[in-house]
Amino acid sequence: MDRGRAKSTMATTAAVGCMKTLLMIFNFIFWVTGIAILALGIWTKVDLYKYMELSAIYYKDSPWILIAVGALIVIVGSFGCCCTFKGNVMLLYLYGFFLIVVFAVELGAGAAGFFYKGKLEQGFSEGLDNALKQYGNGSEAMDELQSQLQCCGKNSYEDWFSTPWERTVNTTSGVPHSCCRIPDTSCNNMNVNANSTYIYQQGCYNKVVGFMKSNMALIAGVAFGISFFQLLGALLACCLAKRVKKSNYEQVA
Repeated sequence: MDRGRAKSTMATTAAVGCMKTLLMIFNFIFWVTGIAILALGIWTKVDLYKYMELSAIYYKDSPWILIAVGALIVIVGSFGCCCTFKGNVMLLYLYGFFLIVVFAVELGAGAAGFFYKGKLEQGFSEGLDNALKQYGNGSEAMDELQSQLQCCGKNSYEDWFSTPWERTVNTTSGVPHSCCRIPDTSCNNMNVNANSTYIYQQGCYNKVVGFMKSNMALIAGVAFGISFFQLLGALLACCLAKRVKKSNYEQVA
């Protein structure tokens, strides 16, 4: 009887060690994911806010949501490492609960992103129209967008021909310097219809929306993959807690 109990105890101890290792690997991947989301939020806030402000529907809290979710994942992941190392039953169950909460938050954020996708496209379209009309009054964002994405106007470079800016620069069919392929080329001092090879011809709206549509499936797949990966972590945490509880009982018995 004692020999059988000893074998059972050894098997339980081995299972606990194996599950701790798996959960530690999960914790590391989960923690790195949080760092990546946190970095994405900071990058969005620092570098992309100008582009986001071009949209007529500007969700200024979007970068902060990414930062908050990333920070939450880092904190929960760090908590999970402590729980796994200590092997405390209650803390492991609590960690599993936290993982499910984070999963629900990410799933809700992803669903909201799909729901507002059409509104974001509409807002970006209206924002570009406003940027063209108001170009010259704080036009840094539009210039940055055109030069960085190598695009010109909303649908094409010809959008500039009917803007208030075009009528103030004493040119015939001119575009801003940010539309130039070569920085030294003075696009706003020449007829671009006769020299269209010197400028970016594709519109910024189609370029941005096309990029979003072509990568939306990949982004959604990665996001949902990460979310459901957390369910695996919650399952591992609960299974480990159950094994640790069994191991503690066998040692007392």
